Amino acid sequence: MPEVIFAGPEGRLEGRYHPSDDAAAPCAIILSPHPKAGGHMDHRIPVAMYESYKRRGFSVLRFNFRGVGRSVGTYDNGSGELQDAAYALDWLQSFNQNAPFSWVSGYSFGAWIGMQLLMRRPEIAGFISMSLPTNTYDLAFLAPCPASGLITYGSMDTIVPPEEVLRAVEKIRTQKGTMIHTKLVEGADHFYTDHFLDIALEDIEQYLDETLDPQYCPPRTPDLIGFEE
Repeated sequence: MPEVIFAGPEGRLEGRYHPSDDAAAPCAIILSPHPKAGGHMDHRIPVAMYESYKRRGFSVLRFNFRGVGRSVGTYDNGSGELQDAAYALDWLQSFNQNAPFSWVSGYSFGAWIGMQLLMRRPEIAGFISMSLPTNTYDLAFLAPCPASGLITYGSMDTIVPPEEVLRAVEKIRTQKGTMIHTKLVEGADHFYTDHFLDIALEDIEQYLDETLDPQYCPPRTPDLIGFEE
């Protein structure tokens, strides 16, 4: 899990990068929760996403948005953070020029940034959005959503009530041949506290198994499901 520093729009950005052994492997970028709420790249949920793609043979990057950890800059209400994500994807792709496609995954604020990045980068083939804050941010920019993906949300989420997620998703148009899948995690709050993260990860693993080429679906064993850091 090598530490990396790469250029962002406001200066250096700090990340963790795992290069695949396969020069033609796909890429994935992981986006962290809200910087003003203590979000960072080593949060348990971004780490879990990172490890999932890593096991599948992807080249994968997670990083700190501007002003977090050793990343330079100050919080910019999402606009600057979207630029950070674009620079991070550029950096990742510069080392993986034979990658056939890329995925973006994010949690909470990071999920919102990821959906915006998806609209701007046609090479992104899919997404995972956990606890997408549909009641805080307008998703009208998804017009239409260009790729299929999965949104997970908790039945006990008091920050983003489940009915708000469904209401927002129902309004999203998709391009022909694409679909936004949703998965309700019964009993989970916004943070997937305790064992509910394991349950959500199992749902995500199943979705990736069903969606990706079989070569990116490693054997499943129980000890590959839960991650804590």
